[in-house]
Amino acid sequence: MPEENISAIATPPGKGGVAIIRLSGGSPLSIAEKMFVPAGTVAVKDFEPYRLYPGRIDGGTFTDYGLCVYFKAPASYTGEDVVELSCHGGIYLTQQILDAVLHAGAVPAQPGEFTKRAFCNGKLSLTQAEAVMDVIAASGSRELQFANAMREGAMVRRVHAVQEQLVTVLSGLAAWADYPEEDLPEVAPEALQTSLQQIQQDLKQLLQTRDYGRILKSGVLTVIAGKPNVGKSTLFNLLSGCERSIVTEIAGTTRDVVEECVRLGEVTLRLSDTAGLRETEDRIEQIGVRIAKEKLEQADLILAVFDSRQPLTEEDWALLEQVKSRPVIVILNKSDAGTAQITPEQLPDFPYCITMSAKAGSGLSELEAAVKGLFDRGDVTPELGILANARQTACAETALQMVTDALQALQGGELLDAVTVLLDEAAQALMTLTGERVTEAVVEEVFRHFCVGK
Repeated sequence: MPEENISAIATPPGKGGVAIIRLSGGSPLSIAEKMFVPAGTVAVKDFEPYRLYPGRIDGGTFTDYGLCVYFKAPASYTGEDVVELSCHGGIYLTQQILDAVLHAGAVPAQPGEFTKRAFCNGKLSLTQAEAVMDVIAASGSRELQFANAMREGAMVRRVHAVQEQLVTVLSGLAAWADYPEEDLPEVAPEALQTSLQQIQQDLKQLLQTRDYGRILKSGVLTVIAGKPNVGKSTLFNLLSGCERSIVTEIAGTTRDVVEECVRLGEVTLRLSDTAGLRETEDRIEQIGVRIAKEKLEQADLILAVFDSRQPLTEEDWALLEQVKSRPVIVILNKSDAGTAQITPEQLPDFPYCITMSAKAGSGLSELEAAVKGLFDRGDVTPELGILANARQTACAETALQMVTDALQALQGGELLDAVTVLLDEAAQALMTLTGERVTEAVVEEVFRHFCVGK
């Protein structure tokens, strides 16, 4: 039975030069035929694929002029017949046309349903389908490069390389176990262990990309830390481009966490301005300090801010000791306001130590360069493929755990049947990662996060 025809507005709502209403299914041309009147002599049912036809869109109670294009299955985005109507942009008009399309026999598309059909029809793997939304959400060139590489199959190729190693091992184990009468050579434990150790190493290397993938997608969780009145809120406002944090000369002004997502060069920072770190009797400020310390523990990046006009105190040295093993940029602030009592040379253990004035806006380029140095990893390239979300990470972790358990079973003298069962579980986890073996519940969860119309 042909798939029912689904339809949705594929362009963002609002005023614009052009809007697109997309249809996909078993017979979208039959629906277009009911409301699109071609300007030429070719009837809608005879439209050539991949060619734009001008005409009138007749919704009964309204008329618009636009274009119609037909994408013939399977050479379409969804793998089904697809029709797109281009009309004048505008919230009211595009909704009226969509309503007319639905009245003509289509049903509303659910979030991600076009891409879901592409996946179900073999046009995309599950990781490629997930990359579609990453392309849409990309906020910079590096994010877009990685998302496009994922969409073009970088992750699938990387996972398949590991799967091939597993299949080779499993084939050898199965042949030896299933055909003992053929006098096949017994599986050598040493060779099997070497193979499994290589697979284990490849999976570990894959899992090392998860943090980078999370940072690319969600941004660097960044905490501005330091004592009261060192200029944390001024720095926060400078990076935010507006006055999000209250700035006064009164120590302890910031008591809650103020958050903002900002772009610094090619890196997105999920920025948190926290309460000044100090001992206080103020109960409300105590809560702010506690939250600040918790944020500090969770941070991907710490901007440790100090007043360069004041010598380092015991509290300052304690903060530096706490963060020195973490990704940290030391900022010697207020360089425009007096003689420096702290210089980068005094802090040789901190390779990223810069002098700036958040109030005057100086030193911003040095801060951008430091952030790039920490997070623009040249060894992780788009074509290698990276884990882009929690679902993919969980599958890779399961595969690694099964291979590790198989190695331990082998080294512990367990029967090869037990090793085979564990390796089969690892292979199944990798197939779930790419979507070659996946439940309907997983598919629904993936596409639930998509926008309508894609």
